[in-house]
This record gives sequence, C-alpha cells and structure tokens, in this order.
Amino acid sequence: MEVLKIFFYSNLRFLRERKRFSQEDFAALMGIKRTKLHALESGQTKNPTAEDLLKFSDHFKISIDALMRMDLTLLNESEIRTLQAANKTYLTGSQLRVLAITVDKHNKENAEYVPIKAKAGYRSGYNNPEFIASLPKLSLPNLPKHGTYRMFPTTGDSMLPIPEGSDVIAQYVQDWNSLKPETPSIVILKGEQDFVFKLVTVQEDGTLLLKSLNKAYEPYTVDSHEVLEVWKYLKHQTGTIPEPETDMQEIKAMLQDLKNELKIKNRNG
Repeated sequence: MEVLKIFFYSNLRFLRERKRFSQEDFAALMGIKRTKLHALESGQTKNPTAEDLLKFSDHFKISIDALMRMDLTLLNESEIRTLQAANKTYLTGSQLRVLAITVDKHNKENAEYVPIKAKAGYRSGYNNPEFIASLPKLSLPNLPKHGTYRMFPTTGDSMLPIPEGSDVIAQYVQDWNSLKPETPSIVILKGEQDFVFKLVTVQEDGTLLLKSLNKAYEPYTVDSHEVLEVWKYLKHQTGTIPEPETDMQEIKAMLQDLKNELKIKNRNG
C-alpha cells in the first residue's frame, strides 16, 4: 500500500521563510501562538484545523491541495507565482461559497434589507439561509433582471457627498476581478470590522484597495481573506435634502469652469 506523503509542514516553514518572517512575527500576523506555529511546522500537529488551512492558503495565495500534496521547496520563484496565479479565482471569492438567497412565491429572488441592528449578525450568518430568510424583504423596481440585490444603510461621513444614513442598493459580485478600478461598493469585512462603502480596486497581488469619496479619509488596503462579500453600488435613497452650496463651493465651481475653458482655448490654439 502506497504511503500518502504530506508536505504541508515543510511547505509552511518554507513559505514563511520565503517572506522572511520569524516564527514569532508570523504567528502574530496569523493570530495564533508561536508554539502552535512551531508544532505545525515541525509536524507535531498531524491534523491542522480547516480554519488554519484556510488562513495559510489565503495568506500565501496557494490552494490547500498544493499546500498539502506538493513539495514547494523544489519550485523556483516563477513556478510559485504560476501556482498563485492559478489560485486567483479562489482568492477573489468566485469559488469560495454559494450565496444564500430567498425567493418569493413566484420563485423570484427577493432583495433583502440589512438594518444596522443586523450588521453583527450578518457577518456570522451571511451564508446561513435561515438568517437571510429572517431579514426584511423588499420589492425594488427598475433593477436589472439578472442579479442578486440587497440594501445596506450607510453610517459615518466617509462617503460624503452621499449623506450618512442613506440606503444603498447594491448587486452581489461573484468574481471580484470583474470590478473596474474604483468601483463604488459595499464591502463586508470579517471580525469586528464594519461594513464599509468604498471605491474598490482589486490589485495585482489580490488585495483590495479601499478609497473613500471623502478626501479627509486615507485609502487603505485589505487582504482578500479579510473580505466576506462585495456588493457593487447601483443606486441609493436618502431622506436628506441637499444643502445649498456655500460661497466656497461656488468659488471652487467657478475656478473649475475657468480651468476647463482655458484647457479648451489652449487646445484650439
């Protein structure tokens, strides 16, 4: 009987050292104890948990199957990058899970509303059909026929001029690579992090660059394993009446118009 050889332990150490992490620093980054990482790398822990396997796979951007079955120490840098590229669809969420949905009596998908009080529960129940079924249902006109839609309330001022408290109607994104740079989207993040409404750009390394419309907030990057879902902005509704323009806003608009006129004159020579 052929013995099944598992390379996970040596691969884990190889990939950590390839990124020049000490055991202590890498354990802290992954949210585990250094003694646990040492036990995994030395093969003392024979059965790593599914959660740990997913963590390492997401971080190194290499499939669990490759982590377990291939001796990565025999590969050169080009071959490792090829493995990571082949794993890209996994990292974008397109094969991560099946979306939980509900349908009406005519077998048509509902559009659910995720109220603020349900936010914490949504992060743990987003793929639980019973939880999704408990959310309020909406009938929204003029939405594209093909797609899954939800409505999310916004909080904070990071997306001004869209007012705080607006309700954003968004479409589920199956493959994050399909997003054009700076696509307005609701991003559902793991753990204690909140839902965020940002301009999303998927970068070459698989991370997501999140940018606010409000320039007072700095852009930041999140790893793909920190993201549960991405919902592309379609429209929003608000009960806030826009405030009249201030004198400063009027001056800025006049200066912009003047700059545009000068550009046209310069082009026309």
